[in-house]
Amino acid sequence: MPSTGIPFPNIDPVLIHIGPLAIRWYALAYIAGIVIGWRYILKMIDTPRLWTGAPPVTKLQIDDALLCAALGVILGGRIGYVLVYDSVDYIAHPLEIFAVWHGGMSFHGGAFGVLIGLAVFAWRNGIPMLSLFDLASAAAPIGSFFGRIANFINGELWGRPTDMPWGVIFPTGGPMPRHPSQIYQACLEGLLLFVILRVLTHYFDALKRPGTVWGAFIAGYGVMRIAAEHFREPDAQLGYLYGGWLTMGMLLSIPMVVVGLLIVWQAPRLAALGTPAVAAKRK
Repeated sequence: MPSTGIPFPNIDPVLIHIGPLAIRWYALAYIAGIVIGWRYILKMIDTPRLWTGAPPVTKLQIDDALLCAALGVILGGRIGYVLVYDSVDYIAHPLEIFAVWHGGMSFHGGAFGVLIGLAVFAWRNGIPMLSLFDLASAAAPIGSFFGRIANFINGELWGRPTDMPWGVIFPTGGPMPRHPSQIYQACLEGLLLFVILRVLTHYFDALKRPGTVWGAFIAGYGVMRIAAEHFREPDAQLGYLYGGWLTMGMLLSIPMVVVGLLIVWQAPRLAALGTPAVAAKRK
């Protein structure tokens, strides 16, 4: 493997210091994903042609749901990473669990945390759960995009060695050039998945069939993540699984593809099951 490659840009993970406070790109990525995603959801609610009748959720309710989603993605993402990817090290150094600015967030855990938070919020407020999931799913790739860019800035989660001319020599990745897999994932899980879901919502009336966008997001993310895992270096503490080709990211994403497709297929039935409970709650 040649040692030539693109040197990693000298990007300080801290944007600015204000006294003892350090504002990091990693934190800003989460804030940008949440705020821009929130604005995108409000825009969809304000677009009458996307709905059959009135939107099933109000903008004020979305404002309130934002806190549940933010807590879900942060807590779920961190807990998921600690339990699945590096539990042994965190047991030995438990205080590091709270050092989220050092990186270490699981998308799968964050997605599960958001799901739980929004499900509880929908149930308590009499909101059709699938429609709330659809709106959150349509905006989720925005957060994924910014998160992967932050991974690149942090010089973490780099890819496998490569002899391609765009290989990057990461400070912690040794002397060989590696795939900038964080950028690949930003383009796949972020930009491409966002475009696919936008086409479904704005040109195929997917929001009029509750559950469709949610299922498409789950399946789409699974496919994009499996594709990206072929270029991403597995976590050092886990390595390759089951014969030296499967990674933990693939293992967690394969069920997502199956479950997502099942949700899209069964969306009309799932929506019908949820309607009576919502109607009763509103009365």
